[in-house]
Amino acid sequence: VNEFKRKAFALGIAISGTGVKNNFADPDPAVRAADVKRVIIWLEASARMGAPVLRVFSGEVPPAPHTWAQGADWVTECLRECLPHAERHGVILGLQNHGDLLNNADQCLEILGRFDSPWLGLVLDTGHFHTADPYADIARMIPHTVNWQIKERTHGNGPAGAFTDLPRLVKLIRAAGWRGYVPIETLSRRGEPYDPAVAVDALLGGLRVALGDTGASA
Repeated sequence: VNEFKRKAFALGIAISGTGVKNNFADPDPAVRAADVKRVIIWLEASARMGAPVLRVFSGEVPPAPHTWAQGADWVTECLRECLPHAERHGVILGLQNHGDLLNNADQCLEILGRFDSPWLGLVLDTGHFHTADPYADIARMIPHTVNWQIKERTHGNGPAGAFTDLPRLVKLIRAAGWRGYVPIETLSRRGEPYDPAVAVDALLGGLRVALGDTGASA
């Protein structure tokens, strides 16, 4: 962790956050307990590397006969276990909408609304609001956002994905008074060539143009 932090400093890269893979909605309590331990370990690692936010997942909707509501309750229990450690290490837990248990604003608000803590918020994934108007969901969730994953498409990397309207997105971000980082993420698409260096340059360039068009600094 220390070497990573030193290397980032040498390259002039600010660390806006990091992430961990977990499934807080798994029906197996042993799996959930192991993932809580993993998140707690990574909260300490995040603090050491200077990452202000640790991205966590809710997990997939549990299979039948379990329900979305049961999954949401399990996620809530796991987050409650992690939050004291987040506060102790000074790292914000960022729950990402990932097209899993969380794929619209109502679902995000249902879980976040169970807490009253400045150490929990949303990592807003612009590619995973699977609704008729994802920009409406984005606008509703910006006040609860602690970090971003801005993607090329508004519906992830599936065949129905439409290219993100970056000027429209930036206007929403600015209208909400967001002043933090706006990280980007590119994704490969099945059956299409993918060069991450080219994809990152294209998305970053488009975002910079959108920021300039709306009066923000790039």
